[in-house]
Amino acid sequence: MGQQEKVSTSLAGAVSEGISASLASVDAELDRRYPGDPGTRQPVHTVYVPGNVFDAGTIRSWGDQALAALDEHAPDAASFAAVLGLSDHLAEDVYGRVRTKLEREPIEDLRVDFEDGYAGQDEDQDAARAARLISEAYANGTAAPYMGIRMKCMEAAVRDRGIRTTDVFLTGLLENGGLPDGLVLTLPKVTYPEQVTAFVRLLEAFEKAHGLDAGRLGFEIQIETSQSILASDGTAAVARMIGAAEGRATGLHYGTFDYSACLGVSAAYQASDHPAADHAKAIMQVAAAGTGVRVSDGSTNVLPVGSTAHVHEAWRLHYGLTRRALSRAYYQGWDMHPGHIPTRYAAVFAFYREGFETAAKRLSAYANHAGGDVMDEPATAKALASYLLRGLQCGALDTVEVDALTGMTRADLDRFAAPRRGDLTVTTDR
Repeated sequence: MGQQEKVSTSLAGAVSEGISASLASVDAELDRRYPGDPGTRQPVHTVYVPGNVFDAGTIRSWGDQALAALDEHAPDAASFAAVLGLSDHLAEDVYGRVRTKLEREPIEDLRVDFEDGYAGQDEDQDAARAARLISEAYANGTAAPYMGIRMKCMEAAVRDRGIRTTDVFLTGLLENGGLPDGLVLTLPKVTYPEQVTAFVRLLEAFEKAHGLDAGRLGFEIQIETSQSILASDGTAAVARMIGAAEGRATGLHYGTFDYSACLGVSAAYQASDHPAADHAKAIMQVAAAGTGVRVSDGSTNVLPVGSTAHVHEAWRLHYGLTRRALSRAYYQGWDMHPGHIPTRYAAVFAFYREGFETAAKRLSAYANHAGGDVMDEPATAKALASYLLRGLQCGALDTVEVDALTGMTRADLDRFAAPRRGDLTVTTDR
């Protein structure tokens, strides 16, 4: 070692202490409002099934219908790859993983719908039945990782019905074994932050009535109106909605068709890649960043049904929209038909497999201070680890191959993906 440099300072310690004291409230506010990603699995999609249609066989039925669609319209890897434009080196792998996924876990997140898609005659009975069937599914191992309901919104005309359905459903879950870990509630058509606050009060009342831990019940907020993006005073209402949720918000879901119609977009142009959709989701993304609230894209209403030519056209559209969303960091979307889920998984698996080797090597180089042709920063290392974890969670990547290329354990990846505030210099266990 060379000669030690003389280190001198000019300020008394009291200066630093005074600055820290002046920022104590800001530090607390940062921790409260921006806790970072929760580190839990985010499903790649949400499937909506009307409450009057949902039954014990719904999940398996969707998987079987999706497999049947592949058998009829793309019976092998080459034909599927030709439809979607998959490269030769990905075709067999992606096709095999899609079929395996449809056999083992066809749906990652299922919402029993009591809003726009509901056409039942006895909502009380359907809500109670949904609670019983979901409880049984979790008990016998046939549930999707995440399941729940979408109730009616907090607008005056349907408010009481939405409150009652929520109560019936949650009470039914408790009577049939308790609240499952994968429970998700979705509050639609939110226009004012006060409607979010009202739903928080409802969930608080339910928790108190049953002696549940405060904050046990969280929910997603659907963004389906222009007022939820830009309030009448010019502020970003969606950011205020996250605050109004008081820590209970888990997601912001973009409603493609309600939002487009609200802006006057004609039916032929209502799509998740319309400029109005891009604007709304960009605001949602910025509002949610760092809060632990995840953003979900919407859906396409072009169904892959009918002739093989039409199915292929619909598949190409859905695949392209899904890949577009993934590149914009919208890692979740809606799927409205069993025929959509083959291309959902194909798009997701191709996205992670295409970038897997590069991401793994970059993260390994960063962790081992090995250098390379890209100079990554701590925040990029976090993004690389998150990318690999998402690929593992959905089945696009395997633990063995990730471990081999990164030299990291799953715990190492978790630490890189979700470091503590101010601590982005994480080292591996090896």
